[in-house]
Amino acid sequence: MITVIIPALNEEKTIRQVVRLANNSNHVTEVIVVDDKSMDGTVEEARKEGATVITSTKLGKGASMKDGILVAKNEIISFLDADIITYPDNVVEVLTTPLLNNEADFVKSYFTRQAGRVTELVAKPLLSILNPAFPNFQQPLSGMIAGKKSLFSKCEFEDGYGVDIGILMDMHNLGARISEVSIGNIENRMQALEQLGKMSREVARTIMKKSKEVDAQNLETYENIQVIREQMEFAIREGLMSLKKIAMFDMDNTILRASFINTAAEQFGFKKELVDIVTNNNNPFIRTKLIARHLKGKSIGDLLTLTDTIEVTPYLREAVQQLKQQGYITGIISDSYDCITNHLKNKFGFDFTISNELEFSKSVATGEVKIPSLFLSDEKSQCKHDYCKLNALISICDKYGVDLKNTLVVGDGENDICCIRKAGIGVSFCSTNHLVDSVADYIIKEPDFKLLLPIFD
Repeated sequence: MITVIIPALNEEKTIRQVVRLANNSNHVTEVIVVDDKSMDGTVEEARKEGATVITSTKLGKGASMKDGILVAKNEIISFLDADIITYPDNVVEVLTTPLLNNEADFVKSYFTRQAGRVTELVAKPLLSILNPAFPNFQQPLSGMIAGKKSLFSKCEFEDGYGVDIGILMDMHNLGARISEVSIGNIENRMQALEQLGKMSREVARTIMKKSKEVDAQNLETYENIQVIREQMEFAIREGLMSLKKIAMFDMDNTILRASFINTAAEQFGFKKELVDIVTNNNNPFIRTKLIARHLKGKSIGDLLTLTDTIEVTPYLREAVQQLKQQGYITGIISDSYDCITNHLKNKFGFDFTISNELEFSKSVATGEVKIPSLFLSDEKSQCKHDYCKLNALISICDKYGVDLKNTLVVGDGENDICCIRKAGIGVSFCSTNHLVDSVADYIIKEPDFKLLLPIFD
């Protein structure tokens, strides 16, 4: 009678408990886990509890939700988040009872955790300005919902953070009877501070997109929207005021005990071509472009699986945690690829990454790569290189309002020299380059991040 859909990405630790909870609920005859190409054991763990598992056709929660609806066999559908293990035992019943009793067509949840900043500073004010008659929901961005498949099929599922507010607005515009129910006190992961800006923009974009009756040329409306955006940016800056330091790590031969691209060349059979590119091209732009061509046709799964075969420097996770406890914003700046650095960021809890942006089409590398402008020289540059990781570090310092003197940089290669020299604390980590050692404040020759602790304790 009821289908429960659970979008999931790398949730092996919690997915079984959520599936089990859904299966134990009254009237649930189908539980679908829509896997967003997880790289851990999410799929296996979900199957252990008897869930039907499908792979999302496109990365992102919105696509996963849409895929699940198209597969669902029942008219009544409930969505649960895969990372929450503090749901009440009857959460599905609470969400679906108004539907089963024909009291509502769509149900939105709220819970007793304080609403987030994007909700209070962006979503609610913007809705009140652009849609004065829109109902006042306590948590319009909540993702625990239930509704009728026939109505969900008429909704547009946004790709990014706007998906939940978009569904709510679509349901309202479709004339659905909407009920809001309490699911008690639950704990879910708060967004990292650097994600709040992106989240606020995508939520705002969705609200404006679906507010079709508003006069887009109204100057007062634009002024009000600008005030909301400024509030959000101020809130982010305010939240970062206590974080006065930045710790930046190199990836190859620092976080990882080997170079990703060298490992890829060995695995995928282009070692000779890689040597030719590196020895025959001094221009970093040309080298980067030529190397990326040899990854054409490799899926994101191929690349992340390869990454996970490379040994990680011991005590990495603990070092990141202790740096954060000491007030550091932690990140990776690398001339490798963003899909790899983001994987490590998510896995070990870094706050940001900057790296070259490998292009994908349908989750397969095209062989093209984009070099972020943050690496390029500008009026704030403090070295003479046209392309340098120091430029990216300076940009990150500007973003978070941190003085360059309040940075800790850990690296090993020639391309880390400028950062190590200009940082407040520069660490040469297992480097074989005597120039790196010569500019560093500290030299560590053993591959163990525990040796960093006396430096920042």
